[in-house]
Amino acid sequence: MNDIDHWLAQPAPFHRKSAAELVFEELRGAILAGQFPVGGRLPSETQLALKYRVSRPIVREALRSLQVLGLTQTRTGSGTYVLEPPPPDRSYGRYSARDLAEARPCVEVPAAGLAALRRNADQLSRLLALCGRMEREEDHDLWVRLDSDFHALIAESSQNAVFAGVVADARESLMRQSSLLNVMDTRRDASNIEHRVIVEAIRAGRRDAAEAAMRDHLDKVGQVVARLGSGALRDG
Repeated sequence: MNDIDHWLAQPAPFHRKSAAELVFEELRGAILAGQFPVGGRLPSETQLALKYRVSRPIVREALRSLQVLGLTQTRTGSGTYVLEPPPPDRSYGRYSARDLAEARPCVEVPAAGLAALRRNADQLSRLLALCGRMEREEDHDLWVRLDSDFHALIAESSQNAVFAGVVADARESLMRQSSLLNVMDTRRDASNIEHRVIVEAIRAGRRDAAEAAMRDHLDKVGQVVARLGSGALRDG
């Protein structure tokens, strides 16, 4: 029995948490611990599903998160291969994780406050509709796009062209981060709740409450990032 066969044979007891999150965390830990060498291929989806006693779609979701994190690369028809771990302050397109983490609270918190004062009826209707769609959406990629639309619309609703422009400019990078952080159902569900609180404060015209809700949202995402230990990422 080789090392990978031995690893596959070991039990993987899980608690009541998101299955995709747990598979992702366990595989990530095994990769960082060197159980899978750089350039080596991970076990197949079928093997991983049997090891963790989960469905292949759950394994696929966890593997997608590893790829977004930059730890693996999936090659069509060949499998998933381990990459050299990226530096802590990774780049997401034009901006580094640190750039985004430092800038977002300075832009999105006041933008949410101004949106509470300046949003029009159409913008409020669209924000409420986006919340509803995110709460119902099960497809990861579609949810990430809706999340991006949500944050861009809040900036637009602030009626401040600088805030709207900054969020639009960073949108692709923010979506890449969101794809990682919200691949896990528990975080996605939490984001939906936090988004709803933000929108309700905007609907009520409560500037302080909208700012506090956005700040709380970004802070909670930051806590997830710290737990992942994958660098200073922020999104939700």
